[in-house]
Amino acid sequence: MSEENRLVQERIKKLNDLKELGINPYPYSYDVTHKALDVNTKYDSLKEEEKVDDEVCIAGRIMNFRKMGKASFMHVQDQSGKIQIYLRKDDLPEGVYDIVKKFDIGDIIGIKGTIFKTRLGEVTVYAKECDLLTKTLEPLPEKYHGLQDTELRYRMRYLDLVMSSDVRKVFEKRSLMIRLIRDFLAERKFMEVETPLLQTQYGGASARPFVTHINAWNMPMYLSISPELYLKRLVVGGFEKVFTICKNFRNEGVDRSHNPEFTMIELYQAYTDYDGMMKLMEECFEYVALKLNGTTKVDYVMPDGFKVELDFKAPWKRVTLMDSIKEYVGIDVNTMSAAELEDFCISKTIEYENVEWGALVMAIFDELVEPKIIQPTHVYDRPKEATPLCKIHRKDSRLNEQCEPVCVGMELGNMYSELNDPLIQEALLKAQDERGRGGDEEAHPMDKDFINAIRVGLPPTGGIGWGIDRMALILLAQDSVRDVILFPTMKPLVEEAKSSEKNE
Repeated sequence: MSEENRLVQERIKKLNDLKELGINPYPYSYDVTHKALDVNTKYDSLKEEEKVDDEVCIAGRIMNFRKMGKASFMHVQDQSGKIQIYLRKDDLPEGVYDIVKKFDIGDIIGIKGTIFKTRLGEVTVYAKECDLLTKTLEPLPEKYHGLQDTELRYRMRYLDLVMSSDVRKVFEKRSLMIRLIRDFLAERKFMEVETPLLQTQYGGASARPFVTHINAWNMPMYLSISPELYLKRLVVGGFEKVFTICKNFRNEGVDRSHNPEFTMIELYQAYTDYDGMMKLMEECFEYVALKLNGTTKVDYVMPDGFKVELDFKAPWKRVTLMDSIKEYVGIDVNTMSAAELEDFCISKTIEYENVEWGALVMAIFDELVEPKIIQPTHVYDRPKEATPLCKIHRKDSRLNEQCEPVCVGMELGNMYSELNDPLIQEALLKAQDERGRGGDEEAHPMDKDFINAIRVGLPPTGGIGWGIDRMALILLAQDSVRDVILFPTMKPLVEEAKSSEKNE
């Protein structure tokens, strides 16, 4: 029998022993009155060995257990942190200390007692009552090393959270970050709405969708790749400031900045344009960074180990896409033909999708410029081939009024002066469907109802969407989106895959 199996069997024996003693190892509730952090903070001013009669009820997981004959010390961890517990046989109800001896590290208990500070200066609960709330069967990882295997951390996030207060803090701050975004938009009178995740037609971005099937109608459906077309319908309907924070699903690559299932915010505001959206986004990031971290600056470690200090204070740097290429590559694409751009791409071994002027410009930017932009920067005025949902630039017909903010070599989002000419919109979407979108080789009809909505009348509108996961990755100074997604998409382990195949 392996050591791991032996430990599990020992725990199962203790579980059965407790049941034979009439102890319910899985009671229904416990009256918690205090959290570990609150108790540690409130009584930190006590002198060594000073006692108070204040009574507290703490519940949490045993993370450390030192048994010493008729007395024991343990550390119990709840969401707020850890607190020390002192248990003395003579001060507990009769028989309770014998039950305590059957507790293991990882078990969840409830403690009722008073407060004192030890000779070593640690705030401690002097237990008067001790109740088992959950008997655990699986041992925790070794306390000094925790979970070292990164893949295992993502697969077994519950263990990762148990063992690491830093990981818990990341997700607590991510939750706060999303609430702060909502606060920022609420102050500006935006209305939060919901849009369908399950759609009969997908649109709003060029991406390969996840395809599913609705049995009731015996037809394919798609998981949302973007809420854009639904939000624009709402602006047509008269809601002038709307946003949604939602899941999107794109059946594409997985890396440090991509997960097939991701969270984004998308918003639309009537009577403004992409310039207004640039201001709104940078002001939101500044607001959130200040509330979240107390500063607009973030110390960030790049994938290559290079350390940078980012600053999200508004206004951000703005540069046209053409000027960014001139700055970082040293060529003026404005003066170059498509043939010259293609020759340049070939000379630099840059992959490109087609030989249109705009597509070649974008290939050069994506390969040679975007990875070098570190500080938050609005890169605007992009080739019109980039999207069919954006207005043509008012001064240059080769370009769209489109902006992508970039930071640490990574696109953060996308914003437009939204196209609201129904005839042009219909022609562009029809051309897009004829070319195929996001690698979807099957015929996919254009969303005619969206065109009809634009025909009813979309006012001048600015729109923006950005990734919540990437925002968290940067503001919380993490390495990968997997570090800010509680349950990232994971490829099954070999054993799980084989079991799945057998079941099929």
